[in-house]
Amino acid sequence: MTETASAPSMEVGPPTADAPWPVATLSSKIRGWIERLGTAWVEGEITQWGISGGNVYGKLKDLNEDATISFTIWSSVRGRIPADLKQGDRVIVLIKPNYWVKGGTLTMQVYDMRHVGLGDLLERLERLRQQLTAEGLFAPERKRPLPFLPHRIGLITGKDSDAEKDVLRNAQLRWPQVNFRTIHTAVQGDRTVADVTAAIRTLDADPEVEVIIIARGGGDFQNLLGFSDEILVRAAAAATTPIVSAIGHEADRPLLDEVADLRASTPTDAAKRVVPDVAEEMVRVHQARARIGMRLTHLISAEIDRIGHLRSRPSLASSSWIVDTRAEELTRFVSRGAELVERAIDREANRTAELRGQLRALSPQGTLDRGYAIVQLPGGAVLRSPDEAPHGTRLTVTVAGGALGAVSDSAADQIDK
Repeated sequence: MTETASAPSMEVGPPTADAPWPVATLSSKIRGWIERLGTAWVEGEITQWGISGGNVYGKLKDLNEDATISFTIWSSVRGRIPADLKQGDRVIVLIKPNYWVKGGTLTMQVYDMRHVGLGDLLERLERLRQQLTAEGLFAPERKRPLPFLPHRIGLITGKDSDAEKDVLRNAQLRWPQVNFRTIHTAVQGDRTVADVTAAIRTLDADPEVEVIIIARGGGDFQNLLGFSDEILVRAAAAATTPIVSAIGHEADRPLLDEVADLRASTPTDAAKRVVPDVAEEMVRVHQARARIGMRLTHLISAEIDRIGHLRSRPSLASSSWIVDTRAEELTRFVSRGAELVERAIDREANRTAELRGQLRALSPQGTLDRGYAIVQLPGGAVLRSPDEAPHGTRLTVTVAGGALGAVSDSAADQIDK
């Protein structure tokens, strides 16, 4: 903002209750303060444009905030500005604040007014596009699939618009029972961003809404700028419900098309992409059933043929050969087993006889049978020495035929006898 030369200081002292200022003095001071601000270039959207007496009286609104100023274009300046300026245009304006002392009003006197260049708008959109792309808001992996048959469809569009009629008519033609929750919003002008953003959040919070369509029937590039607004685009990206963008503008696509889960070329295309055609689905069902029936018939026929081939094989045509073959093998096995058992028994019988002979040869009874005897002391101990049986000791003599009692005598007596 450029500054003009400061207004001359006023000699009037500060006002008090005893010495108040006249209204003219206060107005003069206000005018002096305002004139010191000088001129400034500002950007905004024309929301009011009226011509009276060759002069233009209008209002300029901020592009993002809720702020508006009034401006005046005198007839002398009007001839130097573009003749096609109108309400809704986005402009840059060279203005100077002007305080009218007589009426006590503040207006902005316009010295120059220009359209915002298309190149400037495209450059801003491209910078925003690059920023959102870097944040990943346009990434394909963020795109969510649409439900096959949504229970309820949210629709954001203008009231009584052709876009609304196209979506509803085509959706009902495809699936008569389709259910919509429609929110009418501004789709052009300064209310577009706020209305559409609020509608997105409202429908996203509705648990019955499974997909949201934002529809507009195309339009001029500048009329679609609201659908490239950063606030609206981020609201669409933050929604958990799939969003379909049906702005219907092929060239200079708005950023909403990039962040949406699906871009439809027109509102009619959006209805066709979201709602399945009941007739087409029935045809698909019949085709699927026919294919399943054909495959089952083919599978059953193939299995019948395979079973027939198996039954024609010798192994299944006559099963008696299996029993006969196994019977011969079983007979051989039985004969072989009996032979082996007999051999084992004979071998073990011979071995038993040998052991029995050895046992008898080494047993005490065998020794007795050869004429030997066993002499035992009264305690049962075997007598091994004559000294162990003094004279008169009672002894037990065991021979092959049995046991005899005896009394020992001295060895000398026996010798004498």
